[in-house]
Amino acid sequence: MTTYQTQPFRVRYTETDQMGFAHHSNYLNYFEMARIEWLNSRGFSYAALEKQGIVMPVVAVDIKFKSPAFFDDILKINLSVNETPSARIKIHYTVTNEKEKVLAEGSTTLAFLNTQTQKPIRCPESLMEIF
Repeated sequence: MTTYQTQPFRVRYTETDQMGFAHHSNYLNYFEMARIEWLNSRGFSYAALEKQGIVMPVVAVDIKFKSPAFFDDILKINLSVNETPSARIKIHYTVTNEKEKVLAEGSTTLAFLNTQTQKPIRCPESLMEIF
């Protein structure tokens, strides 16, 4: 199992809705930010992977909202990968505020895709080394 906690970040005013909540659509951006930060922390470059002709499209998302985040709240995301990737990788996320209150839990499933053939491939060896 692999785990990671993001650097704290603030909810920006532009991310809130008319009710003053961080809009639900932003959580997908938060998840992506956490994935890229995690990969970078392991010395893995998603940009370099793309240059090799491999992309990781999101093929499934699940989010359960427990409590709202508000403008200027400080959030962190705990990320975990509980299974060895194959042609897909499932990443789990827990979003907490500065009081460690769980605001949302979710997951994304990403496929590994060869950009030339547009066909799924196995997890690249360079990424497997992280596990």
